[in-house]
Amino acid sequence: MADTSFQLKGSVVTTFILELYQYSREDFTQQLKDKISQAPEFFLQSPVVISLEKFAGENIDFLELVDVCRQFELQPMAFKAVDARFEATIKKTGLPLLSDTATRAVNNASVAPAPQKVEAESEESEYRKSKVITRPVRSGQQVYAEGGDLIILSQVSEGAEVLADGNIHIYGSLRGRALAGIKGDTSARVFCQKLDAELISVAGHFILSDSLDSALQGQAVQVYLDEQTLHVAAV
Repeated sequence: MADTSFQLKGSVVTTFILELYQYSREDFTQQLKDKISQAPEFFLQSPVVISLEKFAGENIDFLELVDVCRQFELQPMAFKAVDARFEATIKKTGLPLLSDTATRAVNNASVAPAPQKVEAESEESEYRKSKVITRPVRSGQQVYAEGGDLIILSQVSEGAEVLADGNIHIYGSLRGRALAGIKGDTSARVFCQKLDAELISVAGHFILSDSLDSALQGQAVQVYLDEQTLHVAAV
């Protein structure tokens, strides 16, 4: 073991997917500026996968596109769903082309800074696994429930991040970030007893603290998707 130089391990790194529909430098730059201005610290140095699955354009300067993203301190890391006609030009950017298998765990979400591992008590059923956290999730920590729901019996502090492939239940205050359905489950929901969140996301659709209804602050709520719109409702 002493002679081993490294070890490769799997991990959860949630990543933004930039789903490109059309491109002109002027429009793209302005719209990206507007989006990032909503929460500059949230997007700072965030990894981005550029998806061309719904791109309807014919010609695009991918080097320019990547450069614009970097100007706003995003970090493009790969392309996905690439049409064969774009492969040669994308290779000039030096970024990889991801297969469907490689992108299976890439999510529209935020990236937690140097997350700390939190020991958890897990409960499994034949229907859906649940990860149960009995202690507070503190600032800088990240907790992920792979393949099921996440149940937190305490609070999620500011600067903490909780993620689940399924639903998230928080039986305390939510002051940090909660991201449910991170692999695309649009039926997932977030429930919390006291809302004071930095960000809430379901299947990649997110809402920031300054967009939350002030009347719901401090209230018990559920967050869910309906026709691609994220709703926050009292319970």
